[in-house]
Amino acid sequence: MTQPTHAPSSSSPAAEEQPSFPRLSARTLRFTLGMPRAASVTADGTRVLFVRTATGTSRTAALWVYDVGRQEEKLLADPDELLGASEEELSPAERGRRERARESGAGVVAYATGGARDELVCFGLSGQLWVTATDGSTAPRRLPSTGSVIDPRLDPTGTHVAYASDQALRVVALDGTGGDRALVEPDGPNVTWGQAEFVAAEEMERFRGYWWAPDGRSLLVQRTDESAVPVWHIADPANPSATPVAHRYPAAGTTNADVSLWHLRLDGSRTQVTWDAQAYEYLTRVSWTSHGDPVIQVMSRDQQRAQVLGVDTASGDTHLVREQTDPLWVDLSTGVPTMAPGGRLVTVEDSADTHRVVADGVAISPERLQVAGVLGCDDTGVLVTATEEPIEMHLVHVGWDGTLTRLTEGQGMHGGSSVGGTTVITRSSLDATASRVTVTAAGHTVELANHAVTAGFSPRVWMLHAGRRELRTAVLFPADHEPGSRRLPVLMHPYAGPHALRCVASARAFLEPQWLADQGFCVIVADGRGTPSRGPSWERSIRDDLAGVTLADQVDALAAVAQAYPDDVDTSRVAMTGWSYGGYISALAVLARPDVFHAAVAGAPVTEMQLYDTFYTERYLGHPGEQPDVYAANSLTHLAAGLERPLMIIHGMGDDNVVVAHTLRLSAALLEAGKPHEVLPLTGVTHMASQEIVAENLALLQVTFLQRALG
Repeated sequence: MTQPTHAPSSSSPAAEEQPSFPRLSARTLRFTLGMPRAASVTADGTRVLFVRTATGTSRTAALWVYDVGRQEEKLLADPDELLGASEEELSPAERGRRERARESGAGVVAYATGGARDELVCFGLSGQLWVTATDGSTAPRRLPSTGSVIDPRLDPTGTHVAYASDQALRVVALDGTGGDRALVEPDGPNVTWGQAEFVAAEEMERFRGYWWAPDGRSLLVQRTDESAVPVWHIADPANPSATPVAHRYPAAGTTNADVSLWHLRLDGSRTQVTWDAQAYEYLTRVSWTSHGDPVIQVMSRDQQRAQVLGVDTASGDTHLVREQTDPLWVDLSTGVPTMAPGGRLVTVEDSADTHRVVADGVAISPERLQVAGVLGCDDTGVLVTATEEPIEMHLVHVGWDGTLTRLTEGQGMHGGSSVGGTTVITRSSLDATASRVTVTAAGHTVELANHAVTAGFSPRVWMLHAGRRELRTAVLFPADHEPGSRRLPVLMHPYAGPHALRCVASARAFLEPQWLADQGFCVIVADGRGTPSRGPSWERSIRDDLAGVTLADQVDALAAVAQAYPDDVDTSRVAMTGWSYGGYISALAVLARPDVFHAAVAGAPVTEMQLYDTFYTERYLGHPGEQPDVYAANSLTHLAAGLERPLMIIHGMGDDNVVVAHTLRLSAALLEAGKPHEVLPLTGVTHMASQEIVAENLALLQVTFLQRALG
């Protein structure tokens, strides 16, 4: 157990001038607005690009540059100036892309550089295509475009911009020759070029659908045919005159989109890249650098086999470069596979229960340093995010000879990049609620301006290693709680599922838990088995038993906290609340363990595993046709007759990820069993409930429900 850690309070408006915490959290996108984000260093190391909103409550981000030599910031593109009086408009396709990326902001939310020294940058704004110089020497100019621009990218030579629009991939020459033209157009009603398919963006962390050649003369482009994918319909019951939106959803056990890859030249000629797509159904990664032929990673439907293939762009033929197998699943990592200087193939692979950086088949990072992703490669080695302690994340340079250089220090969550002697570091820690973004070059370190709003309070977090598995667990009490003065009802507030950590060394991550604690609870946030940063065997222990393993760890965390704070915790009054997987485990808690959990609020829960997507669900539970009993055991509706405790279920009616059918089916099963429960439908809300008034009232209703349920 550690001593409580809290962030010092920053100046903030008087309490009577402050909106409620839930509303302020929604208004500020969880206190991220006003912070520099998406920072990247240009190829020559002279400039740092980033996006930032003007205030901590404005959602419209502008594009900025920091000049390393002059040590000054400069505004490159202001959406308010570029759009004038016009409102920003987003196409349904762009809204869907942002939903997959969990992007709630507006204005310039992404950009891409081009040219030998990254002297140019392009971006999409309100469906339009823009380009400007990264040194700010020219004003942004709008390029001709067709339809709504999605994911524009400059070629590496800085002569063309490609973008996706209306299921086609289009190209514009910056010198004006040739105008705006379609490089390839859909050859069927359900065919899309140049965009990642649903499961790639939602589950693989692959958000791109095309990749420029280093010489700017051609591209690798994804073709997606969704004709065989089941059609679901997302309706708006509050507006019965509105036609339901057809949505192709690859539910577990059903047909995935047919994804292929093509080499397209600027003259319009094309060649299909071929591999055994029957054996390797998923295209998981594509990389094309100046250090060799492009490489792709393909994966089998059961995810137990993956191949890295080299691509002959002239013929479209591929050859095996490296193969990975695992009896349960092969892990995916960001930034790899890729070709590095010297023609080295860089991957992240598992050995000695560690995710390790591998160069040409040889592990160069040490055991027990869990590598989360690769940020870049150069002549000296590989820059990664990695950790030996799951509540932290650090930037580490791994030399080709295995030499380690840690670029970040202190307990915290770090990210960033380093190019040409310039290093950008983003740091979140327990001693401050706002993240810091610093630029270091030539021995000087400068912090980029941060306009984020403060919450008006600081979380007080007790960290402990709970139980025999040393579950990383955070405990929060009301700000005015005196140790031993009273035994408080307990509110477990986990995510608990794969891919995500909640118990991290970041004060901002505990603002909501502290607010909940201040409503009269002891709040517990625990990361159990299946969560990242503790090694492959830890992550794989949930295979075929998501329900049993993840719930057991929450029970163990509760017991450990009760033992550590016997005079402060009342285990006869325990509730759980969470969203998405957190919603699933919250509902599971009162259905499966009413002896431990006495109430729950389940937000957007998965209740029927066969209603969730192929890549995620089959990874952890296998194929439903082969393991129907596993799917049944990990679903919730069969437990409905056992409900003994108060349960509130919340769901956005517009959710196209965890569709509202999950909640409706569980509610129907509970009604059939005669079990009282509450359902709160959110009209017009997707999987991200970020609207101010909705978020505020939703939080207050949950607290009222839990206080009433726990007495």
